[in-house]
Amino acid sequence: MSDQCIDPDAVIAYFRELQDHICERFTALEPDTEFLIDTWQRPAGGGGDTRVLTEGSTFERAGVNFSRVTGDNLPASASARRPELAGRSFIATGVSVVAHPRNPYAPTAHANVRFFVAERPGEAPVWWFGGGFDLTPYYPYREDAVAWHAAAQAACAAHDASLYPRFKTWCDEYFYLPHRDETRGVGGLFFDDFDELGFTDSFAFVRDVGQGFIDAYAPIVEKRRAQTYGQRERDFQLYRRGRYVEFNLVYDRGTLFGLQSRGRTESILMSMPPVASWQYGYQPDPGSPEATLYETYLKPQDWLGLSTA
Repeated sequence: MSDQCIDPDAVIAYFRELQDHICERFTALEPDTEFLIDTWQRPAGGGGDTRVLTEGSTFERAGVNFSRVTGDNLPASASARRPELAGRSFIATGVSVVAHPRNPYAPTAHANVRFFVAERPGEAPVWWFGGGFDLTPYYPYREDAVAWHAAAQAACAAHDASLYPRFKTWCDEYFYLPHRDETRGVGGLFFDDFDELGFTDSFAFVRDVGQGFIDAYAPIVEKRRAQTYGQRERDFQLYRRGRYVEFNLVYDRGTLFGLQSRGRTESILMSMPPVASWQYGYQPDPGSPEATLYETYLKPQDWLGLSTA
């Protein structure tokens, strides 16, 4: 959809506010550890603000990135679904969040909201939003998955009730590792090339997604961060983090876009867990919590019981 009434500056201002807000909520969970703030410029155009917590008591690593980059040629990863846009100049801005808690019972979470404008002289700009959020538990807690998806549904409900089932399914399909035949976690929302509500309402939806993410995630971390765990749970957490690395380096479009657009490598790879491990031929013990994760939580589920099929 082309729209002459778009306001990229308003989107950029909101993304900066969202970065501040999420950092404040993380700081409330990690008051004794400060964010490292790294403001950077991109030689090819634009720049950003990377904020990272490391080695905290709650978060082993948490990063909240803001970026606004420009270029003369839309990267292949951004135009793959819309090849007619190849060769256009672009503005890409967004906030990306990844949190890797220390406690294995607290799930990893990811969120991203982004806005693209692709332009060519003499033609109307083409714009779209993308983003979503997903949850990657290491140990199965149904109430956490249900609360997560309830927040995802609520973010959609005020705009179009059909968005949640569509974007929930898209998330299940996107965060899937074909070589492992498993999802990365319990999903949430994923959307891209989104402009169907018009600029004003599409932007409002993206704001609800950003707020919905932190309102859903902070209580889960608060509830799980102090649970007692042992070496077994830590070893399994590190093993499952390896899947996170595999997905980000092989399949994630955001990572590919950042690298192809010659973005800042340190900021792009901030999403990686600080420690991960791989084991050969791992199989969970039958009847164990680890087995339950594989049997139920790494396969798409109707967490809210909405299906009438």
